[in-house]
Amino acid sequence: MSFVVAALYRFTRFADPEALQEPLAEAGRAAGVKGTLLLAPEGINGTIAGTRGGIDMMLAHLRRLPGCADLAWKESPARDMPFGRFKVRLKREIVTMGQPDVDPTAAVGRYVDPADWNALISAPDVAVIDTRNAYEVAIGTFSGAVNPGTEAFGGFPGWWQANRQRFDGKRVAMFCTGGIRCEKSTNYLLGQGVEEVFHLNGGILKYLEQVPEEDSLWSGACFVFDDRVSVGHGLAEGPHILCHGCRRPLLPEETSRPGHERGVSCHHCVHETTADQKARFRERQRQRDLQERRKASAG
Repeated sequence: MSFVVAALYRFTRFADPEALQEPLAEAGRAAGVKGTLLLAPEGINGTIAGTRGGIDMMLAHLRRLPGCADLAWKESPARDMPFGRFKVRLKREIVTMGQPDVDPTAAVGRYVDPADWNALISAPDVAVIDTRNAYEVAIGTFSGAVNPGTEAFGGFPGWWQANRQRFDGKRVAMFCTGGIRCEKSTNYLLGQGVEEVFHLNGGILKYLEQVPEEDSLWSGACFVFDDRVSVGHGLAEGPHILCHGCRRPLLPEETSRPGHERGVSCHHCVHETTADQKARFRERQRQRDLQERRKASAG
């Protein structure tokens, strides 16, 4: 594999995130990495890709940020560079939940390592909740997990309030792609009075990396927010492609379904966008195709 992909986050208090933005951008350019980093008063989140040396250089820079000496990350390989450029963005939250009282630096659920996860979620008194978006859950999840059906993470608190009685007397185990959404959702449940809350340490990515497929309780693929689209056991790249109209993952055979137009729409979203939006998407795809032809002729 030519590239290393590093997914990372750290909840810590940045007094002035804006002051960190340009130095981070300069460090990324110097390291030759691509991807996106999000900065907010509550910390940093993002996924970057580059050569082994470039990733190591960037991670060393990130660990020098305030409160980030113990920064953790998950690595996976990629055949091709999965990002087009490097961006550092300022946000209100590094993962949007919209709950100002939620503070993962104060308390989170108990971490459960991948090797111990199967035993926990197989216990009869444990309810397992997938905190990801509905389109992510659709292509893969753990056996028996509850799907809240949310379109965005900000919908989780409302779903919990409407369904909390279903989980009375249960221990709650939660999981997400890399762990960041569980930091907030487990803190939220603790604040709601749930006494025993657990979450998968390192998220699905760490589980797929460490747990052999023959021992796994995971079924399907895991959606990732880069051009690989999905990964499976051993973090091998999955079969999915992305609809650039709605950002949902598709299997290759789904491109033959009515409503699919490359770069414009799929059977999920063909009736969700206007004619003007589709025209913009067609022009965007035309520009992408033009860039690819230029690269091919230059190479």
